[in-house]
Amino acid sequence: MTDTTNEDVPLLQLVNVSKHFGELRAVDHVSLDVNAGTVTCIVGPSGSGKSTLLRTVNMMEAIDGGAIFLKGQMIGHEVRRGHRVPVSGSVARRQTLNFGMVFQHFNLFPNYTALENVAIGPTLVGKANKKSATEAGLRYLEQVGLSDRADHYPSELSGGQQQRVAIARALAMEPQILLFDEPTSALDPELVSEVLAVMRGLAANGSTMLVVTHEMRFAEEVADEVIMMDAGKIIERGAPGTLLHHPQTDRAKKFFASVGTL
Repeated sequence: MTDTTNEDVPLLQLVNVSKHFGELRAVDHVSLDVNAGTVTCIVGPSGSGKSTLLRTVNMMEAIDGGAIFLKGQMIGHEVRRGHRVPVSGSVARRQTLNFGMVFQHFNLFPNYTALENVAIGPTLVGKANKKSATEAGLRYLEQVGLSDRADHYPSELSGGQQQRVAIARALAMEPQILLFDEPTSALDPELVSEVLAVMRGLAANGSTMLVVTHEMRFAEEVADEVIMMDAGKIIERGAPGTLLHHPQTDRAKKFFASVGTL
């Protein structure tokens, strides 16, 4: 998508964002700035609200409070006659194109080849005809090291290869921000490194990435900022070397001790 980023504001801003499921405050007044070209890793225990927060960013979950801004413009909602209301379905679909989502479990179409899985998105939303989408799809598969698997179906690929296809699929939409929801959690240990290597390459090339992860070494090596969540709140944030090894709160100390960074 065309980059018209206003350098005076963060690329992405969350302001007091909340999301409730009944009495559960899954996301509780979270504020976060993400600058263009940076990597932000979100860590914390299971059930802390990490994935839900990520899903509010690309509007898979409607927020119950606060606001989300992309390049200074509110997304998901608009103000009409002094009242904030959800945007129309067509506007929401257009806004979500700014985000490329990579899930835990790949979500590939089993009856499509790797190339078809990558090319289908730009074709369906009208950004490209079939020929140009296919040509671009091959480039994105090459970027994730899978140009030789273009004609393979998901069942013929390893879990790591399937996740790399999913990353190529997200890249094919040319999003402003890449969102990763624990992209290695469903992989066998020996396959994790190949996916993290692709993500490291994306970071090195200046991609803006918001990553929910339990891979602390990756967070330390790649992130510009690490955020720890617990019970729906951000309880600590900072540079990875500081937060992972010298947390300030007792809750963060306990968590990082449990995952072996202290």
